[in-house]
Amino acid sequence: MVEVTVTPRSSLADRPVQLRVRGLSPSQLVTLRAWLKDEQGERFQSRAFFRADGSGEVDPGSHPALGGSYSGVWPMGLFWFLQPDTLFRRLVKRDVAGSPFLVRLEVFDGVQLGAEPQERPLGWCEAERWYVGPGVQRVPVRQGRVRGALFLPPGPGPFPGVIDMFGGAGGLIEFRAGLLASRGFAVLALAFFAYDDLPQVLAQLDLEYFEEAADFLLRHPKVRGPGLGVVGVSKGAEVALALASFLPQVVATVWINGTAFLHGNPLVYKDLRIPPIPYRVERILLAEAGAMDNSAIFADPRDPAYRASAIPVEKARGKVLFVVGEADRSFNSKLFAQLALARLPPESGRILSYPGAGHLIEPPGSPLCSVSSIRGSPRPLVWGGEPQPHARAQEHSWHEIVRFLEQQLGPAATAKL
Repeated sequence: MVEVTVTPRSSLADRPVQLRVRGLSPSQLVTLRAWLKDEQGERFQSRAFFRADGSGEVDPGSHPALGGSYSGVWPMGLFWFLQPDTLFRRLVKRDVAGSPFLVRLEVFDGVQLGAEPQERPLGWCEAERWYVGPGVQRVPVRQGRVRGALFLPPGPGPFPGVIDMFGGAGGLIEFRAGLLASRGFAVLALAFFAYDDLPQVLAQLDLEYFEEAADFLLRHPKVRGPGLGVVGVSKGAEVALALASFLPQVVATVWINGTAFLHGNPLVYKDLRIPPIPYRVERILLAEAGAMDNSAIFADPRDPAYRASAIPVEKARGKVLFVVGEADRSFNSKLFAQLALARLPPESGRILSYPGAGHLIEPPGSPLCSVSSIRGSPRPLVWGGEPQPHARAQEHSWHEIVRFLEQQLGPAATAKL
């Protein structure tokens, strides 16, 4: 009787689990396969080929995969190297609070290469991967102009407050906010266009909107002030750096693969207007399978002609953690991080730079997405990254991000799952 187990069966998506197969023949060659379906019914799957040990067991935490979606010893490889059956899909949990991803884990005899194995599995089990811990509340936010979702840890609080933002696709993405709330932060997942009654197209960055969001969060009775944190990726990182520069209540900023200048859209704040550097769309390259590589559309920010477009990070009063994927094919993120760090007050910033990591550096439950379709783009976009170094970057940077926020905002209470 072949038995497949995952421990714990139910876990947060950023936490490790232990997978074991027992009851095989000694030295039996097998395929371990993981798959799930997202809320749109798109399937993501991975597989790895193993040879059972002398006891007829396979433990991906100590036994090397011989091939498949990865090779070598990767305890979470079947989760971290999931890939879509349909090109250009990105795995994003939408219903963060209502349901987990259900990951089916199967073992087959021999090497199974087909997308749909013809044989019945020798054994299987199912893992629940949640994006909120027990007792975490999700509260929809329609307060003044502010639109988003507030995630509150269980208990009376008060908790350190964080604003979480994503990038140029717009809408509202909540999975990182749910995971941060599960680590004891009160997190506002903030939309800033293409959501609810917000503008469908990002014409300008109105800093007063983000100031209103910060004030809303700090007024909440379960949020501990006086300062708060901001996390942003891509366009959201550009916004986060602007908030650090202009809003004194922002004391901790996590910038993930962004810029240090305004690009494409001006920033307006009261009587101030920072002009953008225009995109050089004629430099777009059409890469694999017709996807767009945008890495060349950014003019050299060191050109004196663009000095007025710089985000004035020298005004920042808090600390900034820069997270850089050196294989980012959307921005030259390392250059932007270095330029920003050079203008920050001494000891105010630190760069975490990861060779082989792409643009979309996310919590470790998210597999690499190196190219995907996004709202508003006529073609899929190339994000870059190599699977194994990207996975290592996500695991390391996530721990560093949580630690940085705790250091700057004070300790957080951690939900258990």
